[in-house]
This record gives sequence, structure tokens and C-alpha cells, in this order.
Amino acid sequence: MAFVSNGIAGEAPEESFEDAYENIPVASKMDLRSALEECTLALNLFLNNKFSEALELLRPWAKDSIYHALGYSTILVMQAAMTFEPQDIQMGIGTMKEALQTCQRFRKRNSVVESLSNLVSKHTGDQLSEEEMHAEICYAECLLQKAALTFVQDENMINFIKGGLKIRTSYQIYKECHQVLTAMTQNKNSSETQHQFEGGVKLGIGAFNLMLSLLPSRILRLLEFIGFSGNRALGLFQLREGASGTSIRAILCVLTLLFYHTYVSLILGTGEGNLEEAEALIEPYLKKFPNGCLIIFYAARIDVLKGNFEQAQESFQQCIAAQQEWKQIHHLCYWELMWCHSFQQDWLKAYHYADLLCKESKWSKAIYVYQKAAILSMLPEEAVQSTGEDIVALFRQVEGLKQRIAGKSIPTEKFAVRKSRRYSAANPVKLTLPALEMVYVWNGFTIVRKRSDLTESLLVTIEKAELDLQNEKNPTEYFGDDQCLVQLLKGLCLKHLGRLLQAELCFNQVIQSEKRLKYDHYLLPFTYYELGLLYKEQGDKDKAIRFIETAKNNYKDYSMESRLHFRIHAALCSLKGTPPSTPP
Repeated sequence: MAFVSNGIAGEAPEESFEDAYENIPVASKMDLRSALEECTLALNLFLNNKFSEALELLRPWAKDSIYHALGYSTILVMQAAMTFEPQDIQMGIGTMKEALQTCQRFRKRNSVVESLSNLVSKHTGDQLSEEEMHAEICYAECLLQKAALTFVQDENMINFIKGGLKIRTSYQIYKECHQVLTAMTQNKNSSETQHQFEGGVKLGIGAFNLMLSLLPSRILRLLEFIGFSGNRALGLFQLREGASGTSIRAILCVLTLLFYHTYVSLILGTGEGNLEEAEALIEPYLKKFPNGCLIIFYAARIDVLKGNFEQAQESFQQCIAAQQEWKQIHHLCYWELMWCHSFQQDWLKAYHYADLLCKESKWSKAIYVYQKAAILSMLPEEAVQSTGEDIVALFRQVEGLKQRIAGKSIPTEKFAVRKSRRYSAANPVKLTLPALEMVYVWNGFTIVRKRSDLTESLLVTIEKAELDLQNEKNPTEYFGDDQCLVQLLKGLCLKHLGRLLQAELCFNQVIQSEKRLKYDHYLLPFTYYELGLLYKEQGDKDKAIRFIETAKNNYKDYSMESRLHFRIHAALCSLKGTPPSTPP
């Protein structure tokens, strides 16, 4: 294993990797350097859609090499997270247990007293061998992944607590490894293996700080009590440092940053991901792995967020065609294509992808069926008939498809169940604009605002629904709720079109209708939040903070409460300019 392939852990000619996976020899011995080289090769196989070949390369040494154990179990954990199949989750947990045992064999032996105090902080980098240092960082990484799978395994509260304890142990090891690294960096003679250790520390410290910084203050206060703290600036700094390096974990730092900019900041924030940074991060990997489905997927997602829906659709199709082994990646593309067509109000095409998800993916049948029924509700009667679907029957299926993860229902599923109950009565009451409501739930109006033509088109649809409600001869008990929903959606379109005074009138209309709301109580705090963002846009910071804090403090026990609290936290940090600690 003399060469290191394709520029992740060093530079080698492009063609060396192409030849490398034709006939993979099994190494006869495996020291740390050889393990890192072979795992770099496996990573490149993975990024080139050769998932089975990557596993085959890692399997022979998965019980005798910390990096093979980590790599092999990570691929199976990724598969489990994507399929949600109980047997895949079970296999992922089992493999991760074996990986932890492998890492444990290479960790420094501690006395009982040392074990009860800090595991690593007693030692400097000089006192730990190279292998022991890497064993610590691999152990922490395995613990974190096993904890994540434990959370989704079942609803047993013991598993939930075990998962939390594993995350805490992992966090402590990362902090201690960071101290070791700091002590080592004073020694200028850094080796290649030290550089790889540094990559692992940056990934762990960066990801932990970034994710913890997203948590609303009430959750963070509880976590700080047991030793967690989150610093966004430090997290981004560490991940950027890791991404710009050449360690085996550079791509993992890149993928973490991409996930943050293209998903987390949108769903759990105010939608202000750094797309310029995302494009810069992905560009070298698009050149290196032009057919790599994960890379193509993120490039397409960046196009979605820029409003380039037509280009994104082409890229998602390319991503689907790139490989047939992991169908789960196809499902991610179907989800994105469903939204692209929804943003363009091409409801028949959106229905096609919602239908494929219902048939093929096991992630959340309740959400998929609700989404399909919601999309069909936007079509004229004859178009629905051409699909052979029964909208009422679909909505009635939703409640029976709800699942529980770690003892909790998925908030979006609970929302879908509540909304679909309108169809359980003998005389169903139609939902108003259900597909556009779901666009809002997933923060899609923040994406569509990049396209004023499509925002105008959505406004036309919303104003038609508003007129239909005004002309309603026999208003139902849901009438007030439907009117408030329409005003919130209309206000969003007007805001994104720069018609701020009209948007403000719409939001205020919802707030003044509070007593008329019977079911969709979530509309009040979400409207206060949107009105706060509108005042932020107008430059009235004090008013913005006041309205957003009203949303935070005056309402509870409504649909998707935790999702709004994440967004409120992000908005208030931005408004108050919460100064994160300066990175080292």
C-alpha cells in the first residue's frame, strides 16, 4: 500500500486511483500509515459510488485496525440512517459495537483512578503513542455514530438515556484530544499521522460546537449543566480548517459544512446559509469525482437554494443515473424534485415524485402520503381523476402511518396527522392550500423568494384561495383557521416581493384574529416570528426583537414548536449580534 490516492491524504496522479480498484490486494500487515492509505482508497471508492467495493476493501481488517473498523462501520451506519430499515439499524449498531471494541484494544490502558478522572487530559501527546492518539479519536467518532443510531433504534427510554451518555463521553474525549493536539502543536516536527489526528480533532470539535450552537437557550442551559457548550464561530473555524487540509477527514468536514449551509441553516435557522462558501467547498470535489452521487447531490441542492430549479432538476436526474446500488440516494433526489416542481406549481410532476416516495421509501410514510394528498389537492378535479387517486382515502391513511422514534413522534408527522383529521368525518372538510402550507413548514418560501416570477405566481394562487373563502356561503368551523393561513402565506409572498407594508397588514390580520383560531394555533407564534423578521428587514431592530420574543415567550404546546424555537434562536442571535468567542 505504498501510494496515497487522489489527493485526500496527499497528491497522486488521477489515473493511479482509476487503476487501483480494478484488483485490490489484501495487505499482509497493517500499521497505522498503511491503514490510513488503504482507508483513503476506500473513501475514494465510496465517493465514486463503489459502495460495495469500499466495504470489501475495509472488511478484512475491520477487527484488527482502528481506521478499517471506523470506515467499515461508518458506511453501514450511513446506510441504516438512509433506509430506516430495522435490520439495517440493527446491523449498523452491531458493527459499531465491534468497531468500538477494536478501538478500545488500541486505547491507552488507564488505572481505575485515572479512568474515573479525565481519560486523556492526564497525558500529553508525548505520553500517548501515535496509535493510542488515533484510537482515542476513532473511539469518539464511533461512540457518536452509535449514539445517533441508538436514538432511532426504538422508543425505549433506557436507549435514549444511553445515547445521551455516549454523546457526552464522545464530547469529553474530543475536548481532551483537542488539549493533546494543542500541546503537540508546540512541537514543530509534525508527522503525517499527527496531521491525520489533527483532522479528526477538527472534525469532532467543529461538528460538536456548530450543532450545539444551534440549540435554543432553554435546551442549551440544561446541556451546559452536564458539560456541553456550543460556540458557532469556533465550530465553523475548526471545520473550515479541517476542510482545507489534506487529511482523510477533509471530505467529512466539507460534507458537514455543506449539510449545515444547505439544510440545517434553512430548516432550523432563518435560511441564511453561506452558498458562496458551499460552492467553493464543493468545486474541487466536482472535478475529482464528476460522477460521485453525493457530490452531484449537494451541487444540485446549492442550485435549488439559488433558485436555479431547472438546473437543479437536471443535476438530480444525473445523480439518480450515477448509481443503482444505494436506492436511498434516489429517494433523497425524489424528495428534492418534488419540492422543485412544487415551487414551480407543476403539481402533476410534484405528485409523480411524492408517489415514488410513498412506494419506495420507508423514512416517513405518514409525511409522504400526506404530501401526496396535499399536492393532489392543488389540482383540478379532472387532473386528479387522471391519476386514479382518491384524495379523501389518502388523507384518512395518514394517522395509521405515524411512527415513533426514541419514544417521540416526528413533529412534522404529528402536524400531518392533525391536518388530515379534517377528512375523517363522514363529510370531509377540504384543506386550504395544503401543499403551500407544507412549503412553508419546510421554509420553502425562503427558497422561492430568489425567483420573483414564481413568488408572483404563488401569490396569484393564494389570492384565488382568499377570494374563494370570502365567497363561501356555508363557512365551516375551520373557516377562521383557513383565513389566517391564507393571510400568513400571502404576507410571506408580499414580503419577498418587497411590498412590506401590505405584508405587515396581512400578518397583523392574523394576530388580530387570534380568538377566531380553533385548531391551527401554530399560526400565531409563527406569524409573530415572521412579523419580527419583516421589521428586521425594515431596520427596526428593537421592534423585531420584541415581536420575535413574543413568539418565544407567549405561546406553547403548538405544532412544530421546537422547529420555531430553533428559528427564533437563530434570528435573535443575528439581531442581538451575540458575540461568539474568538477562534484560536
